[in-house]
Amino acid sequence: MEEKIYTVTEFNKLVKLYLDENPNFQEFFLSGELSGVTYYKSGHLYFTLKDKQSQIKCAAFNYKYKRIPDDLKEGDSVKIFGDVGFYETRGDFQVLVRHIQKEDKLGEMFAKLEKLKNDLEKEGLFSPLFKKPLPKYPSAIGIVTAYTGAAFHDIVNTTRKRFKNIDIYIYSAKVQGIGAKEEIVKGIETLNKIPEIDLIIAGRGGGSVEDLWAFNEEEVARAFYRSEKPIISAVGHEIDYLLSDLVADVRAATPTQAIEIAIPVKEDIEKKLLDKQRILSNYMRSLFERKKENIQNLRKSYVLKNFQKIVSEKNQNLILKEERLERALEKIIKNKKHDLDIRIERVVVLNPIATLKRGYSITKLDGRIVKNSLELKIGQKIETILDKGKVTSLIEEIIE
Repeated sequence: MEEKIYTVTEFNKLVKLYLDENPNFQEFFLSGELSGVTYYKSGHLYFTLKDKQSQIKCAAFNYKYKRIPDDLKEGDSVKIFGDVGFYETRGDFQVLVRHIQKEDKLGEMFAKLEKLKNDLEKEGLFSPLFKKPLPKYPSAIGIVTAYTGAAFHDIVNTTRKRFKNIDIYIYSAKVQGIGAKEEIVKGIETLNKIPEIDLIIAGRGGGSVEDLWAFNEEEVARAFYRSEKPIISAVGHEIDYLLSDLVADVRAATPTQAIEIAIPVKEDIEKKLLDKQRILSNYMRSLFERKKENIQNLRKSYVLKNFQKIVSEKNQNLILKEERLERALEKIIKNKKHDLDIRIERVVVLNPIATLKRGYSITKLDGRIVKNSLELKIGQKIETILDKGKVTSLIEEIIE
């Protein structure tokens, strides 16, 4: 087979001819995500259209005359209509764009958001039961926001105006675009580890729905929920509540409002303290005057004037009562002694030893006192107890 050798120019012409004459490469639609969007003063627009695996260069010449939007940006999902273009001189392959239509990516995002919102609500992440109260007088606050953003400066300036002695810890984080949700989560977790911080404010200034979307991400919402310190969601926006707003302990419409909610005005506190001090001083002064007046009244009273006399009378009364008590006790003791003597006499009379002393005896059979001759039999041994000594007898005769 004979070798066919082309020059670069010849080969590029063949490629261009093939592309131009192939209907598959003319008047077609492509869908994808925009990257590297660049508008030139010349009126031309260049960008890259990509999906998860591939990308292709695109150009829209004189885009204003083709009714192509002038607000296309990184990450927009679009559908384009155009033809394949091949620039022979440089061998560049690209799509020559005739029209661009933004796809309803936002609608899809909101649909997913609603599902996520319902799931988190079922888990209880929005429940008021888990909302932590803000400290009344914080001494240090933590901020998660972009260090270069207007929100940061508003927070610092408003804090210094309200209470300049408060310490501010800043965690600078991306708040939009790729990597924003990870940095916001990391910021919340980091500030929670600083013991001095009393509360956390995480947010940013206003922006488009897409700009604010990081605060609708599940990871960010769960980081707000996990925060052990009270946390405020402070995202400047006019749309419905973001997920961070629903999960946070408190929601603020803007970063500035977050400071107004969290930080009291030092002058107001000082004024309240002065008012309380004034009230307390007046109360103490009034109390002192009342006590002073009471003392003066007591000095004029009969009791104080006649104190010694009253004490003497009380002592006399006490002595009389003591004498009466002693007489009453003597009478009671005498009566009790008489009763005791009678009881003792009765006990003495009933004492068997006393009976023996009077000449009587006690007869026992097998250790048992015999009270009747019928209890005995001839031939039994009995024991007779006398006042002094015992006698053992053998029964020979029983007389009833």
